[in-house]
Amino acid sequence: MHILVSACLLGDNCKYSGGNNLVEGMAERLQAAGITIVKVCPECMGGLPTPRVPAERLGDRVVNKIGEDVTAQFMRGAKMALEAAQAQGCTAAILKKNSPSCGCGAIYDGTFSGTLTAGDGVTAQLLQEHGLPIYNEESYEQLAGR
Repeated sequence: MHILVSACLLGDNCKYSGGNNLVEGMAERLQAAGITIVKVCPECMGGLPTPRVPAERLGDRVVNKIGEDVTAQFMRGAKMALEAAQAQGCTAAILKKNSPSCGCGAIYDGTFSGTLTAGDGVTAQLLQEHGLPIYNEESYEQLAGR
């Protein structure tokens, strides 16, 4: 089984701040369950640098904290993540919760106040539209326990 995984959760320093969101033991647990990891960072794939100005989703747009519209980069990265998932035969994705690209079910509300609202990130939305179930760093063990 192949699973798409947010690179920041695996320790890649691709987070907007230049750091990562490493989940200790995630890669080992998935691999022990026979899962092949397909690592992606949609924001980097879409052409955004690391570090970068934080961004949040505002309706159908993604805007960074200084007011620049970065929707095109987020959309490009989402499409590239979908292409990677399809090319590798991924059956699910494990994405960073609350992210404007990877969040599923809850994302920051676009005010940069740390307030969550119902919604999906650009990549999570596109993957779901193509039938991929989305997990996050808190729910991924459901996949590893299959």
